[in-house]
Amino acid sequence: MNSINVAGVSYSLLHDGRLAHTEDWNEDIAISLAEKEGMTLTHNHWEIINLMREFYKNYNISPIRKLLTKTILEKYDSKKADPVYLDSLFPNGGVLIDGSKIAGIPIPMLDAELDEDERHNRAMRRPAKKHVDPSMTTHFIDKFDYDGKIYRVTPHGNLLDASQWNEKIAVHMAQKENIQLTDAHWDVINFIRKFYFEYGVTPMVRLLRKYMKEQGGSEKSSKDYLYGLFPDGPAKQGSRIGGLPEPQGCID
Repeated sequence: MNSINVAGVSYSLLHDGRLAHTEDWNEDIAISLAEKEGMTLTHNHWEIINLMREFYKNYNISPIRKLLTKTILEKYDSKKADPVYLDSLFPNGGVLIDGSKIAGIPIPMLDAELDEDERHNRAMRRPAKKHVDPSMTTHFIDKFDYDGKIYRVTPHGNLLDASQWNEKIAVHMAQKENIQLTDAHWDVINFIRKFYFEYGVTPMVRLLRKYMKEQGGSEKSSKDYLYGLFPDGPAKQGSRIGGLPEPQGCID
């Protein structure tokens, strides 16, 4: 493993040159990482770096390009959200690669870019409940049979092949979890699916509430409302019944 020395302290780097431990980051390290890329950080760089770090702090995932663009538009203007402008600030690998590296956060990854094995690996890395009898689990594990067809799922119940999903499958999966889908449930499921196909990632609960509040107001984005519909977590359970990959980062 490589390292970088800043002010007499050595910090571990991954093979691609980013910090091995995100909690090590500070502005001096960012400056040193930028110098390794032949860059001198300006006020314009820091605007984007700090925004990316704030997004990561709030949602525990790095912003993919569409979410980064939307966040920049909310805080700044269309000029600073322009892809040409952003990549001109980080000319070697672009804002998503070099920007996240200098910001000390992971490379953003679209759910759609994860293959089946990586989805399995991510699901397995999440702590599982101890001493759970599979027969007592509220969601499907490994696979289930519906209408003569086998559907494979992750250990946390999400379909491995999202293309197999349809509304009848959703109803079947929801019934396994003791949920009778109503229009209110479908509003949330359809919102999560729309978000996924627009941005390429399944929203974790903080992102879900933020964007639902923008479109539907405070009442339908409140914790009480959403957890009343999906007691196991609106992002976790909603994505599972909605046929999508698990949300990245802190889920519910």
